[in-house]
Amino acid sequence: MSDLQTQLKMDTWLPMSWDKYIQIIEHPIYEQAKNYYYKGHMRIEMSPVSFEHGQDHVVIILAVNLFAAIKGIPLRGLDTTTFRKAGVRECQPDVSYYIGACAQSIPSGTGIVNLDQYPAPNLVIEIAKTSLLDDVGTKRVLYEELGVAEYWVVDVQNTQILAYRVADQGSNRIQVSQVLPALSMAILEEALRRSRETDQSQVIAWLLTQFQQREG
Repeated sequence: MSDLQTQLKMDTWLPMSWDKYIQIIEHPIYEQAKNYYYKGHMRIEMSPVSFEHGQDHVVIILAVNLFAAIKGIPLRGLDTTTFRKAGVRECQPDVSYYIGACAQSIPSGTGIVNLDQYPAPNLVIEIAKTSLLDDVGTKRVLYEELGVAEYWVVDVQNTQILAYRVADQGSNRIQVSQVLPALSMAILEEALRRSRETDQSQVIAWLLTQFQQREG
């Protein structure tokens, strides 16, 4: 495996059989990696996570959870969870959500989410610092075929959110969420910008005001 490790190129799609892919990702050296499999290709991401990547990751989770709580929307969020359709595709998005009637779809104690047994999440979010082109390219197509309802890419460099509504194995850009009705990408982007300049408790307080105003 040590020879294979030196040959594997990170952050790119490599042709690989499913069985070989499973053999590779089950090795301890990839325990902390994010793994993807799609159309006979695998991708392993092991790049160091930057401060801004980690910060945006937290802010997006806080914002979505706060919005759902205020609006009374049932929600279950998952952080870097593996979704697998054996032999076909696999992914580990940064954040994913089961929303509304699907919030209790996955029982506690589940390890890898078997997509032959359980539904795909309603919302998938990738935080992109160095992987933006892939996140809006190949991964977007992967998530279209996975059957998610909505896909967001957080562009860390530009504090922008590229949000897509997914339907009929295709997608189109949206500015307002469909799975979290009335949640504007502009509000989330402003929260990301504010998080660059102040602490997260102040960002949450600002979001609370924004969400409550729209509630009224």
